[in-house]
Amino acid sequence: MSGPATGRPMLLAHGFGCDQTMWRSVAPALATDHRVVTFDHVGSGDSDVAAYDPRRYRSLAGYAEDVVGICRELDLTDVVFVGHSVSAMIGVLATRRAPELFGALVMVGPSPRYVDDEGYTGGFSRADVAALLDSLDSDPDQWSPALAAVVAGPGNPGTAAELQRSFCRTDPEVARQFARVTFLSDNRADLPAVTVPTLVLQCTDDSIAPEVVGRYVHEHVPGSVFTRLAATGHCPHLSAPEETVAAIRAFLGS
Repeated sequence: MSGPATGRPMLLAHGFGCDQTMWRSVAPALATDHRVVTFDHVGSGDSDVAAYDPRRYRSLAGYAEDVVGICRELDLTDVVFVGHSVSAMIGVLATRRAPELFGALVMVGPSPRYVDDEGYTGGFSRADVAALLDSLDSDPDQWSPALAAVVAGPGNPGTAAELQRSFCRTDPEVARQFARVTFLSDNRADLPAVTVPTLVLQCTDDSIAPEVVGRYVHEHVPGSVFTRLAATGHCPHLSAPEETVAAIRAFLGS
């Protein structure tokens, strides 16, 4: 936790294979006037791996329950939830579960469904996802550099290297299940139920959540704001922190 105790709460939630340290380049700037809270999803970062329950975390609902639990434990209300990648959908589910706790939603590189479907482009075929999941099962040493390069995007070698190190720190069993939950989830039906002001932050050349997906999210979340960043890849909070902070502040009017 950082920032003034009286500041509007802002909860930053990391994506698959990452941890709360991924916010270190944006958290200090946001903490000048927000009460910023970062955390590790169970099974990630420095969390207690023994607390990981495959049954609880077999869907994103378990992670959403944790987010609600954090807010209630810390007595947070009017929370600005900033979710990166899969955590954007975790935020959607959390705001549905406890709408009284949340005041705004910022989705960084969101995707409600990664797999292509009839009339919907998610960016991945079923074969693509199957190959990724197979690599996690059969060759954990090889999937991390390959996925890190795709997530980081073109021209971001430093981000790719950091992501690879983060992926390697993730417990292998947790990584396998979290990957399945992430890449096989379908939260399209949840988008129209979002009632809080919402920002969709879309990166340029994002291979994980391409612009067509961000546009879909924007079109299906009532009253949402769509902002296309110049930042490339899937992790603007790492590759372009100043632009990311400016976009969030512009949305919040601060």
